[in-house]
Amino acid sequence: MKFLIQRVQHASVTVANSVIGKIGHGLLVFVGVSDTDNEQIADKMIDKLVKLRIFDDEEGKTNLSIADVQGEFLIVSQFTLYANCRKGNRPSFIEAGKPDRANALYEYIVEQITNRGFLTEHGEFGADMKVELLNDGPFTIILDSKELGME
Repeated sequence: MKFLIQRVQHASVTVANSVIGKIGHGLLVFVGVSDTDNEQIADKMIDKLVKLRIFDDEEGKTNLSIADVQGEFLIVSQFTLYANCRKGNRPSFIEAGKPDRANALYEYIVEQITNRGFLTEHGEFGADMKVELLNDGPFTIILDSKELGME
């Protein structure tokens, strides 16, 4: 599982010219799921995500979590996080999870973050989405469950 996390001042996701998710200060999280992912991996990734101290404290140091700043989440599915560009010029997405399983885990992630008390907006799995954001910093982090030893 991969999370591409962007600290934002605001972000929104639009489908068919309608805004379906919108947040103020918080985290825009693009979620990529592979076929080897499961709810236990998702739980560990969520735990890491909500505890990341990537917001500025009063001294300007990245020392606060999203809970500390009462931030919001916008969660967007993005299978292209599993793009394999090793051969040729056309990315392969063979490592991305099959849609049914990936959607189930994506919905699970949204539900679990919401259950932790965060305002959580989300995109629409499989839709042609337009994402707008104002990256705060810029500040972008990639969490990869394989690199974190979660698989």
